[in-house]
Amino acid sequence: MYNRNDYQMKDSTYDALIRYAKEKIRTGEFLYSVLTNNLFESFAHADDINKVDLYDIVTFVYNELPGICWGSKEKVEKWLEKNDV
Repeated sequence: MYNRNDYQMKDSTYDALIRYAKEKIRTGEFLYSVLTNNLFESFAHADDINKVDLYDIVTFVYNELPGICWGSKEKVEKWLEKNDV
């Protein structure tokens, strides 16, 4: 379902995004800031590897995850509240 091959990111980052999208499991602060479209917080919470991979992470979210689950805090929180996993 999700195409990983075109994106450079740590396995743990990819796994967290998939758990979020499929199982509606809350992410850590770094991915939460990516999902809520907060660039400053994304860099503030990223480790050295995620800073380098940030373009691919954002591109993965944009191209592979449902648009209703990212883009703002409201969208992310609404996604997390849904019970139809």
